[in-house]
Amino acid sequence: MKRIVLMTAMTAVALAGCHSFKKENIQPPTPLKEITPTVSVEQVWDTSVGDGAAETGVRMRPTYADGVIYAASPDGTLKAVDAKSGDTVWKDYTKQHGWFGWGDSKRVDAKYAGGPAVANGLLVVGTLDGHLYAFDAKTGKHRWKATLPSEIIATPAIVGGKVVVRTEDGRVYGINADTGDREWANDQATVPTLSLRGNGAPLVANGVVFFGSDDGHLTALRLDNGEKLWDVPLAKGGGRTEIDQLDDADGSILLDGSTLYAAAYHGELTAVDGRSARPLWHHPFSSYVSLAVSGDKLVGVDTKSNVWAFDKSSGSDLWKQAGLEWRWLSAPAVQDNYAVVGDTQGYVHWLSLDDGKFAARKRMSHHAIRAQPLVVGNMVYVEDVEGHLAAYRLSAGK
Repeated sequence: MKRIVLMTAMTAVALAGCHSFKKENIQPPTPLKEITPTVSVEQVWDTSVGDGAAETGVRMRPTYADGVIYAASPDGTLKAVDAKSGDTVWKDYTKQHGWFGWGDSKRVDAKYAGGPAVANGLLVVGTLDGHLYAFDAKTGKHRWKATLPSEIIATPAIVGGKVVVRTEDGRVYGINADTGDREWANDQATVPTLSLRGNGAPLVANGVVFFGSDDGHLTALRLDNGEKLWDVPLAKGGGRTEIDQLDDADGSILLDGSTLYAAAYHGELTAVDGRSARPLWHHPFSSYVSLAVSGDKLVGVDTKSNVWAFDKSSGSDLWKQAGLEWRWLSAPAVQDNYAVVGDTQGYVHWLSLDDGKFAARKRMSHHAIRAQPLVVGNMVYVEDVEGHLAAYRLSAGK
């Protein structure tokens, strides 16, 4: 079983509370400087999704399907809202009866943490107690439950009649999307005892499951039976101490054309040919969050919360924005010609993809934004750790 003994830096900042950053040996967030907006951003709506992730350390990211935004909270709240208006389509709340669940044997442990994911009318979400629940996406009606041996904090993937789900003990499962029956399991033999808390969502394409492993590899499995096809190292695991040797690949894998892009903590940003598993280029870059892609650029956030843009074909640096250093940013998303990130104090920032300069800023709340913003069309949806969910739209005028 994987021992989780490190929290993300964002959680550490939150726990510092009223204590001094110097005492806690944590770098204080860089103070924000006034900016002159070059694009107008309008908040379209906001709503609440339960109590949010709070101090669980998970990144609760909403998802979208057929005009509806779906979001979940570890307090047992599952909510579907109209993507344009923010109006509630349906809401489900499962009362908690303790960490391991007792009372109603069907659904008492819905400490939602992995997901939600939606496809083909099916909504699935994992829990801190190692269950995977399935619902009808249109009505919220419960369909089935699968029991797994470890907590699920990564968003599952639904494709080809299967739900592919990762658990914190390093395993990946193929679950029948109609019944919840387990069809296969892949167990990594090299899960380190010391690891960052987190997992990237599995990526499924062309009958292959791709994910970043806890020992710093990009791994590919067959979707039909879970058999391992190949893996490529993203980090070398160097360093004198166990902390120095941390090399988790906790961000989601990107696929653009036939090229895969991934990064690892204490590792490298790497481009891999998805058909041959041949590395195309490497670039030193330490990160524990997902990347974003737009046109000929990759956008990433390093472990100090500097935002970078790289040339997609070569990996060379294009620009670096250091004005958000130590603000423990979310993974970036791309909205139009802007990179969007949230920070530990509840601000949402828009950076120009051309040069990395600040284009706009909104304060969504006073709570940390850990999850990667979700972009759908001309809207971006942002969720903080207290369950606040807001939608923003870029406007034509300044």
